[in-house]
This record gives sequence, structure tokens and C-alpha cells, in this order.
Amino acid sequence: MSRNQKFNVHFYLNKKKAKKDNVQLYIRIVVDLKRAEIATTHYIPTSAWNEKQRKVKPSYSKAIFLNAYIDKVINDINQIFIQEASQGNTITSKDIKNKYLGIDEKPTQKTILDALDYHNTRMEEKVKIGQTAKKTHTRYVITKKKVEAFLKHQYKIKDIPLSELRLRFATEFEHYLLTQDNLHSNTVHKYIKNIKTVLNMSVGLDWISSNPFNNFRCSYIAPKREVLTQEEVNKIRFKKIDIKRLAEVRDVFIFCCYTGFAYSDIYKFEYDAITKGIDGEFWLTTERQKTGVKESVPLLPIALEIIKKYRDHNYCINKNRLLPVNSNQRYNGYLKEIADICGIKKKITSHIARHTFATTITLSNGVPIETVSSMLGHSSIRTTQIYAKVLESKVSEDVKSLKNLLSQKTDASPDQSKIG
Repeated sequence: MSRNQKFNVHFYLNKKKAKKDNVQLYIRIVVDLKRAEIATTHYIPTSAWNEKQRKVKPSYSKAIFLNAYIDKVINDINQIFIQEASQGNTITSKDIKNKYLGIDEKPTQKTILDALDYHNTRMEEKVKIGQTAKKTHTRYVITKKKVEAFLKHQYKIKDIPLSELRLRFATEFEHYLLTQDNLHSNTVHKYIKNIKTVLNMSVGLDWISSNPFNNFRCSYIAPKREVLTQEEVNKIRFKKIDIKRLAEVRDVFIFCCYTGFAYSDIYKFEYDAITKGIDGEFWLTTERQKTGVKESVPLLPIALEIIKKYRDHNYCINKNRLLPVNSNQRYNGYLKEIADICGIKKKITSHIARHTFATTITLSNGVPIETVSSMLGHSSIRTTQIYAKVLESKVSEDVKSLKNLLSQKTDASPDQSKIG
């Protein structure tokens, strides 16, 4: 029980309810000084009632029957209160009255927070057995917090029944996240997609008849993804850097440019993470921390050189790490210094290396997008198309090849004027 409640139940004679010389017997339930009363079908003379004991006097002809009835009712109502208290519930006198009379016994309506809790608990269980990525669960936990904050801000309430949700809730939630949290439209719609998933689950569990968000269309605006050109990659790779911490971060960054691994994945590689593939070459394989999808990459010579360079590094040996990788905040901070040293105006972050691998290193060198998608650990090639935009130089090369091919076909075609 959330707090100690004061509870009492007893019988009394309601003198306002009388039939001739007999008065109606009533049950009174008191919880925290608030009363609820139940009329019985029994009437007795006032002279037969012991006010102090709240029982029928033994001298009355129906005393044994009525006193047994009184004891049973009090015991039944006590049991209702005890059961609710043992479950930690706060209950009112009216609730007890309704439970005793068997009315208002409709199942409690599920709320949006109930649904989110149910979904998130089961997702957490899937995380433990490796079926769901931890970051995915974290996003749903954050979604619940966003909904709680929105309910408080917009409606001044703590929760809302699923049956009361309408499409308007989604549009107002969208507006709240855009204006109050200053989130990007893509991020806002990811939160709404999460809620739509939970509401679809609620439909499947018969908590609601249909998903009120079905007509809300989530959109995605492809962000401009910054990548480095080969010239910029080489500028960073061959720049003479005397500061040890910056030189190490530079090497880790170049390693990511030539493998496509994200910071969160490269950080956890152990000292002996390299394996030999079916082709006899060296590979790195992991399950992406973000999605849980397998990501396997054959190591290019440049990546292998960097690994060899740090085989005797104290940090790698003592911490059982493949490379000396800093914390993400420090790593990105050092990358800004490296960009300044190399005279690169672009904002260099840990993730720009992944985009660079997808475009400059692979796609623009003719690697098929299906292969790139597999190496990046994408579950859909559509994701790869977003990450790995084809550079203008690659488009130019492909069009030149097409022009040459069409030119050859034109030269080889017969003169139509001489036919016939």
C-alpha cells in the first residue's frame, strides 16, 4: 500500500428508513474518514439493537441469524480491504462497497504508460538473451519519458487511458517535441513510430480496438552526410603529427575510414579480435552495438598496417584492446584539433569515417552497393543508400563510360539510308 489507510466497517440502524416499528439495518464502510453505506434487507426494532456492541440483543427472536450475518459481512469486507492492501493498492470506501456488491467490476483500462511499461519490460528481457540491441531498448525508455513530460505539459495529467487516445494526441506530441524539446523532425518521428509500435501491440493484446495513430504519417528527411574526399583522407593519414595523443586518434580515425566501423564498435574490439576468413585473409567481425546486426569486414592493407603498429602498445596489451581508443567525447575533441592541423574545414567526427568508408573508399571505387551494405552491417540496402551517397566524381566517371559505350554502338550500327 502506498500509505497506511484508516479502515473500519460496522453495522448501524438507519432511523430514517423505518417500516412501522422496525428500522432498516445498514452497513457503514469508512476509509480515511470517508464513508460508503450499504442498505441491507433486514429491519429490526430499535429496542433489539445494542448500540455499543453494534449487534442484535440475544433476547431478540432472530438474534442468532442476524448476528451471524453481521459477522460474515464484516469478515468479507475486511478480506477485500486486506487483499487490496497486500497488493500495495490505495482503495476508497466506495471501491470496497462496489467490490462487495459485485458492481463496477470491469477490468481496469490500460493506459499509454501501462502499454509502454509492458512493451519495455519484454524488450529488456530480449536484450538479456541477445535478441534485441540494448540501444533499441534505451530508445523506448526515452520515448516513455517524453510521453510523461508531454502529458504533464499539455494536459496536466500523469497518464491517459488508451481508449481516450486520438490522432490529435500524435499531432500535439509532434508539435511539443519540435517546439519544446527543439528536436529534429526525423528524431520526433522516430519517437512517434515507437509509440505506434506499442499501440499496435496493444491492439494485438485487445487493450484497444484499433491504433489511433494509424493515419499519422511519419516522414524522413535525408540529412546531408559529410564525407571526406580521398585527398582529405590522405592529408590526414600522411600528416606528420608529433603529439602522441593526436597521432593515435588520427590512426584510429583512418582505421575507421578503411573499415567502416562506428566508434561504439571499434571501442570494444579486443586484442585478438582479428580472424581468418574462408579466403585466408584477415577479417574483423562484430555485431553492431546499434542494431545487433552482424558486420564483417575484410581488412585492407592500410587497416592491417595500423593494427600492426599498435601490437606492442601498453594500452592495447594491458586493456586487452585492438587499438588505443579514447572515450567518445575526448576522441571527437581530438579530431577537431587534427582537422585544424591538417587545414580541413569540414567538421570531423567519429561517424564521418563510416560515411567516408561507404562513399570515398568503397562505392566510388566500384564496390557494389550490396557488398558495402553487408560490410556496414545494414539490415536493408535502403539504409546504405542513405549513408553512402555516390560522389559526383563517380557519377561523372560512370557517365563517361556510358558515353563511350553508346559511341561505339553508334559507330558500329549500319547506315539506315542504304537499307532497302
